[in-house]
Amino acid sequence: MSPKRTPYIWQKPGWPELHFDMATVGQELTDAHRMLGEIEGKAAALGLGTTSDVALDVFSGEVIATAAIEGEALSVDAVRSSVMRRLGMGSTGPSNRHVDGLVEVVNDATTRFDLPLDEDRLCRWQSALFPGGTSGIQRIAVGRYRDHEEPMQIVGGKLGRETIYYVAPPSRTVRAEMDRFLAWFADTAPAAGGTLDGVARAAVAHLWFETIHPFEDGNGRIGRAIMDMAIAQHQRKPVRLYSLSRQLLSSRKDYYDSLNQAQRGDVDVSAWVQWLARQFSAACTHTSTVIDQAIAKRRFWDQHGARVNDRQRMVLQRLLDDGDGGFDGGMNAEKYMKITKASKPTATRDLAAMVEAGQMWSIGMGRAVRYYVNMPGWTHGVERG
Repeated sequence: MSPKRTPYIWQKPGWPELHFDMATVGQELTDAHRMLGEIEGKAAALGLGTTSDVALDVFSGEVIATAAIEGEALSVDAVRSSVMRRLGMGSTGPSNRHVDGLVEVVNDATTRFDLPLDEDRLCRWQSALFPGGTSGIQRIAVGRYRDHEEPMQIVGGKLGRETIYYVAPPSRTVRAEMDRFLAWFADTAPAAGGTLDGVARAAVAHLWFETIHPFEDGNGRIGRAIMDMAIAQHQRKPVRLYSLSRQLLSSRKDYYDSLNQAQRGDVDVSAWVQWLARQFSAACTHTSTVIDQAIAKRRFWDQHGARVNDRQRMVLQRLLDDGDGGFDGGMNAEKYMKITKASKPTATRDLAAMVEAGQMWSIGMGRAVRYYVNMPGWTHGVERG
């Protein structure tokens, strides 16, 4: 189990003067900013603020995804409750110190983007990720850069047949490496007069930070928070409308492969910037679809909201939230009874009334009848006769 002989980027001439060719990456960056502008325009038209359902879902999704990239599954309820408390929305849901710490890091990076990013702040972020001072059951250095003498390695594969994917700079050089990185991050910030493209700056910052790998654990989550902070500095807005980590999770293998290739390449990081810009565009495209769905739901309620009772509203909201085909098997009287606690005659009557009013459509006969919310463009995976 030994590292490949190919030198890493931090061992090559020119490090750490990372740069990219605008002619090569220009189209991807243009596309990224166009998609960002599109979702910002839609959000403004809808009046989406920090406590909107879209912002809440994006924030929660970012927290869940950035942990999942590291192989850690967080409770959706715990994350959502923590996010709601952080946004001042109030929540009686479950509380978890570990989840709260990650939520705090993500929130701090994207809402306090105007404050300096320095060693103390990074160390406080890392401490928040490991409130008990352990990663799993292993004690780690918390709240400070790594200082162990053995190499910092990224290792994968089966036990006994491990592969070393990356070796970071030795611990004795970490402080000097981080001082250079933090100075660059401060100097290139828009508030300091920096003119570097925001998405490209985020890509370079992430690669640079991950290459140094300054902490014993938590580098991936902190590195993605730094990306988010860089883009927030570019936007100058506290409302989070995209989840880059969610997109990276969906392309996890490609993400690791692209990062690894960049760390084995030279200081021209155009290919990495190009790849990250595409992921950012994809993240914005997903949010654009979510906002379109929010607009469609609003139109639905504008048309039908005054003509439903509380039971019908509860069921329709559930079906709308589950999305096109998301409610497995469609609605029937038994499911309606379970959700609303209504009697069989009431459930049958309510469902028939919603079909007549155009809020739902049905297929099948007798006990096999199923009901689906009548949203334009939604098929629910069912072919209507």
